[in-house]
Amino acid sequence: MDLDSHRNFFQQAAKRTREHLEGLQNAQGVWRGELSSSALSTATAVLALESVSRHNHEHLIRAGRGWLALNQWPSGGWGDTPQSLPNLSTTLLCWAAFGGDDHEVFSDVLRSCENWIRLETGGLDPAALVMAMERRYGRDQTFAVPILMACAIGGRLGPAPQCWQWVPQLPFELAALPRRWFARLSLPVVSYALPALIAIGQVRHFHLPSGWWRRWFRKGTLRLLREIQPEGGGYLEATPLSSFVAMALANQNLSEHPVVLAAVEFLKKSSRADGSWPIDSDLATWGTTLTVKALQAETPQPEQVLTWLLAQQTKRIHPYTLSAPGAWAWTDLPGGVPDADDTAGALLALAELAPRDPQARAAAKAGVQWLIGLQNRDGGMPTFCRGWGTLPFDRSTPELTAHALAAWARWPFGGDVLSKARSRATAYLERTQSPEGWWEPLWFGNQWAPDEANRVYGTASVLAHLIHCQASSGMIPRAAHWLLTMQRSTGGWGGGSLGPESIEETALATTALARLGNLAAANRGAQRLLELTRNGTHFPASPIGLYFARLWYAEQLYPMIFSAAAWRAVLAAAGIPPIPAASARAPAGDTR
Repeated sequence: MDLDSHRNFFQQAAKRTREHLEGLQNAQGVWRGELSSSALSTATAVLALESVSRHNHEHLIRAGRGWLALNQWPSGGWGDTPQSLPNLSTTLLCWAAFGGDDHEVFSDVLRSCENWIRLETGGLDPAALVMAMERRYGRDQTFAVPILMACAIGGRLGPAPQCWQWVPQLPFELAALPRRWFARLSLPVVSYALPALIAIGQVRHFHLPSGWWRRWFRKGTLRLLREIQPEGGGYLEATPLSSFVAMALANQNLSEHPVVLAAVEFLKKSSRADGSWPIDSDLATWGTTLTVKALQAETPQPEQVLTWLLAQQTKRIHPYTLSAPGAWAWTDLPGGVPDADDTAGALLALAELAPRDPQARAAAKAGVQWLIGLQNRDGGMPTFCRGWGTLPFDRSTPELTAHALAAWARWPFGGDVLSKARSRATAYLERTQSPEGWWEPLWFGNQWAPDEANRVYGTASVLAHLIHCQASSGMIPRAAHWLLTMQRSTGGWGGGSLGPESIEETALATTALARLGNLAAANRGAQRLLELTRNGTHFPASPIGLYFARLWYAEQLYPMIFSAAAWRAVLAAAGIPPIPAASARAPAGDTR
């Protein structure tokens, strides 16, 4: 069917989706969303609480193990979310979490789990597990070493202290050096993992001392752990990272250390009624800016959104990464850290909300300068820290680079400096586009792809941003052609040629092609969205999000936000107005 015949269906679906989003907005104008419960987070929280005090936290420990038992795959493994395919990292952590006094209660769970691990690694002996970790993570020790530490603490690598020989010694003493030197040190972990570097390095040295000089740096690096711990106790608001730090310190007789006490309070507050923990507290800033970009002029409570968003911009050097002022983190909670994607998202949201407001313009100017200062030497944008290395989350990535380009196009502050930054970013995207036309993203994946890479998300995201900033480049037709080759006969998309379709991937690809003007393909995608969402009434979230160290999550808001953007883009491309909302308004701060 052609677009005209679906006009009313698309308008009604867009209206229902907008109403769903309005119902999830709080009084501050914020969309907090809800991250999926995580087996990995639950396992690490259980291990941490048991390490600190089983007696004091018995209820949470038993509830966590009960949730894990209920969410084990029939094959015996666990995925990061209940929808995620089993993987070795999460399964090893769950295995370690069942190493306490409840092993008889969960004997069937353990037996099935151990059978799954044997099939994956060839055995349960420590050497087989270490080799499996090396195959999965290579030289990046950001997550491999914490997993091995957790297995040692859970009694899965043999008796202490010999079990600690299987846990590589992290150079925690380097954390005592000025952090501006870190980019030159070739650290084995990424920038965000500094607390783990310190705590895990210390517990390994506590049990099996190596290097007599390390004892000199113990007190100073413990002090640094406390200095960079946020007010709420959760490093980066992340359950796994906070849990790894707590269990590492507790297992060197520091259960009463202020860092541990604060981390435990964070874990207690972030536990859910069903016994589980999410991967992070929330993505409030990210969810809010995505919603504003999707709804545009129909954003409800625009004045509240604007006030809240301006208040989230950092006003001082951030203690965690020493990041300059002027940026945004993914959440307003204390553990948030400024990053490139959320800063670009906030800048684009400000352009929708208040393009002429003096306060918004001043904030935008600072944000533009912050992004320029973060740009890597290769022209691309990293996530948190410029030049820390080539490990994930420190290296440049295409979708963040294109997002920055779109933000710079909407707020062209900076003269020649900005012009050079845009040219270098464009050159980076040209170099990183594959001959077939796709880009591979960092922050989103697809579990059905052989390499777990979500090239549909990466390509649709970069393409939409390039169109947004009206870039004129041969990259655009190549990317569009590749997306068309990935469209299924149903009209939808998955993460590539394999695996099921999702609302998120179908909506993102539809949006990009609609903005490009390919109405035939976009119409088919929008029709498929009607089927996948039951005409805008049903929005099951898929685990396409990737968190730190390739941890999967699903987010309640993503299918709604991406669908709202898709239907709006298709209607706009066809010159069809959406059904007006009661909250439709002029941009906040606009005096016209």
